[in-house]
Amino acid sequence: MVGLSPSSPLIWILAGEASGDVLGARLMLALRARNPHIRFAGVGGPRMVEVGFESLFPMRDLAVMGLVEILPRVRQLARRLDQAVADIAAHKPDLVITIDSPGFALRLLRRIAGMGVLRVHYVAPQVWAWRQKRVRKFPGLWDELLCLLPFEEKFFGAHGLKTRFVGHPVLQSGAQEGDAARFRARHGVAEGARVLVLMPGSRRSEVPRLLPVFGRMLALLRASMPDVVPVVPVSPVVAATVERAVQDWPVRPVIVTDVQDKHDAFAAAGAALTKSGTSTLELALAGVPMAVTYRVNPITAFMARRLIRVPYVAMVNLLAGRKVVPELLQENCAPDVLACEVRRLFDNPAAAQAQRTAFASVLHGLEGPGGVLPADAAASAVLDLLAAQGSARPAP
Repeated sequence: MVGLSPSSPLIWILAGEASGDVLGARLMLALRARNPHIRFAGVGGPRMVEVGFESLFPMRDLAVMGLVEILPRVRQLARRLDQAVADIAAHKPDLVITIDSPGFALRLLRRIAGMGVLRVHYVAPQVWAWRQKRVRKFPGLWDELLCLLPFEEKFFGAHGLKTRFVGHPVLQSGAQEGDAARFRARHGVAEGARVLVLMPGSRRSEVPRLLPVFGRMLALLRASMPDVVPVVPVSPVVAATVERAVQDWPVRPVIVTDVQDKHDAFAAAGAALTKSGTSTLELALAGVPMAVTYRVNPITAFMARRLIRVPYVAMVNLLAGRKVVPELLQENCAPDVLACEVRRLFDNPAAAQAQRTAFASVLHGLEGPGGVLPADAAASAVLDLLAAQGSARPAP
């Protein structure tokens, strides 16, 4: 068993996409607040680098999704997996934390199972949504699972998996603290102009599917809503991809990569179109009326429809247990359908307020145990596991 050094434990972290990078950075800061001597290694993105992390290889190499989209990258992903396993073997960390990205992370956990290192997976795989039988493969993959959604603790616990609900990190995002006036002044947006947030995703493999549809939608809106200013918040990982994709849009969008600027855009926005996922919770926290839209490869969509076991794909709808926001997917992810929905979001104040009222209830249910901030709850879980492992080890 790898020896635990109480003064300077080494924690190896894997974050495979932008949302995991944010979680990793917050977790690093929360852990250092409790033990400033903690050292880190592994794979992460720009947010983790900002707090002193050195990534083994670029996180963007792992930011891919979809059953068809991943095929051209299989060999590269296999090489990166071998590289990560070798690095863990060389560093001999006290604990490995994998954050989300289950396709890569769970393979990594399985590969290092015989190394005798503590393993934590942060963000539960969404097997409760589709192919629930996969949960049978999880025992032995981790020592503890940190989950973000309150019902997940019961679901995984029923399968004999040690699980702790730590609260959803969106509550720490600051999405509700934006300044609309600052955004308008910074980007020269007129006071009366209607700001429309368009969120195409954080992966290079997914943004090309939504951006062309958004561009054609804006062309349809020009006649009836000439004052609409589109804003596209994206991670730095996909910023260049987005810049190229919007060159022929009929309205030049404001592209936002800074987190504070994104939150300011939320404060100025009257409506949003977003992919499913955490972005729906960010917008809910900021009180932005929205519709969820998404498009994937038709083969991927066909297979997903046969496997999904939940009634909604939008997280706000799933948590509310009803359709709070419209879901415009695949064939409904079309320029004319989206344009119609944008008009409704801007022109129907009662519908917008109904969404905001529902958002408040959903967000309340995401608070961590005892009101502790999610990153702090996650850090406590990690340190408790390290302490328990240390106390269980015989004295030398």
